[in-house]
Amino acid sequence: MNGSEGAATMVEERLGYTFRHPDLLRLALTHPSYAHEHPQEGGESHHNQRLEFLGDAVLDFLVAAWLYERFPDLPEGTLTRLRATLVCTESLANLARELRVGEALRLGRGEEEHGGRDRDANLCDAMEALSGAIYLDAGLDRLWSLLRPRFEQALERILETRSYIDAKSRFQEWAQAERKLTPTYRIVREDGPDHAKLFTAQVLLGGEVVGEGSGRSKRTAEQAAAEAALARLVEGGEPQ
Repeated sequence: MNGSEGAATMVEERLGYTFRHPDLLRLALTHPSYAHEHPQEGGESHHNQRLEFLGDAVLDFLVAAWLYERFPDLPEGTLTRLRATLVCTESLANLARELRVGEALRLGRGEEEHGGRDRDANLCDAMEALSGAIYLDAGLDRLWSLLRPRFEQALERILETRSYIDAKSRFQEWAQAERKLTPTYRIVREDGPDHAKLFTAQVLLGGEVVGEGSGRSKRTAEQAAAEAALARLVEGGEPQ
């Protein structure tokens, strides 16, 4: 048994599921960079992106249906935010880490050398592809029986930290409740060419700069500034 096959078996063990069609698992764990470097194994299309497409849709449906039944009184907007947080890149990458999916990925040499086994995007894609593979191998009910306990744990953390509410909204709630002030934002710097700008934003309370952050759009920069403000205030001992 080679290293990748052994790691794939470990993923099955941690997941509690053995594939009836092992080729689906192998495909789910194959990064496009590997297929590019090993055309003899099936060509450029023999990688996990099609399964990722399927798994993304399946997870969206399963999580949406689960939240709809679990929270009969929540409005659409809140359900949408909860679902988005549960299946976002960071959340699915963390789930992949729990299953040690990174160790089982088949990567091209360059992707391997540049830390591809622990890159959120690769882990998220692989988790979606793995979900698509299980769906094809055993159906929706089996897939959900495997994933639901893990999503239950993730939901508890999300509800406790209120991370499903974006940073600007959370900071505004805190500022109005604790300081009786509404935060204001300003873009203080733009770096880089037009096609790849990096914006830096500041958030102010009563004229005082309380957070700064950067992002590829003005909105993401403002969100980063709000996150920084929340972190600073929490570290300073003030309630969030």
